[in-house]
Amino acid sequence: MKKIIMGIVAVACLTACSEKSDFDATGTFEAVDVIVSSEASGRILSFDAAEGMSVSRGEMLGVVDSVQLHLQRRQLKAQQAALLSSRPDIQKQVTSLREQIAKQRSEQTRVENMLRDGAATTKQLDDIQAQIRILEGQLTAMLSTLNSNSATIESNVEALEAQIALLDDRIEKCRIVSPIDGTVLLKYVEAGELATPGKPLMKIADLNNIYLRAYFTSDQLADIALGDTVTVTADFGGDELIDYTGRIAWISAESEFTPKSIQTKDSRANLVYAVKIYVENDGRIKIGHYGKVTL
Repeated sequence: MKKIIMGIVAVACLTACSEKSDFDATGTFEAVDVIVSSEASGRILSFDAAEGMSVSRGEMLGVVDSVQLHLQRRQLKAQQAALLSSRPDIQKQVTSLREQIAKQRSEQTRVENMLRDGAATTKQLDDIQAQIRILEGQLTAMLSTLNSNSATIESNVEALEAQIALLDDRIEKCRIVSPIDGTVLLKYVEAGELATPGKPLMKIADLNNIYLRAYFTSDQLADIALGDTVTVTADFGGDELIDYTGRIAWISAESEFTPKSIQTKDSRANLVYAVKIYVENDGRIKIGHYGKVTL
């Protein structure tokens, strides 16, 4: 009887040992994804993105109709050219007055010489000086008017230039480009559909840098810190388990209830802390794969 009891205890111990977790936390692999939305209104003329397609940052994947914007730009450029052609040539328009003033000054010098010799009168000199003052006044007034007109035209040209730059920006936003290097996860629209600002077009994620979101109990937090390296085991189903080196990049400052799909070392723990562990993906890890962490 005593041997039977001891055998039962041994089996119980073996069972308990076999049920002991060989990991410290579990979670699922995630990636930073970006939802690319339309920045323009119009019909989508082309959209070559496909789910699973690898894309590069800045790569153009489609275009929204921008014909009306191009026509508006041409109209503004024509207005700008017309304004520039109407800009006065100040130097040419005041050349005549400057020549008259120069001629009168020469005449003033001649009369002053004649006045010293007694061959001219003071009135003649006064008349010439008065004429010079009149011409100089006309020159100042003309320069003021021409400069004012030129400044007004330059201001209008700059205003049109700003409107053209605004249209250029709107035309640029008609191009659908990838903001990151990554893989297209989802495609929400097709060519021929109408786009509006803010309408989602596709979702892209960088699968090269993927992370495991795992959950640790408060007791385990004492054993980890930002920058620590841990062993991350990716579970590909069946007996296919592959170990990766992970780096702890983020630890939640607030606790939360253990998600139902997550196991912890202490299965009785109710409150856990989320931790992001970055792993360099070799191409095999996919979003949603199950993973284990060993400290």
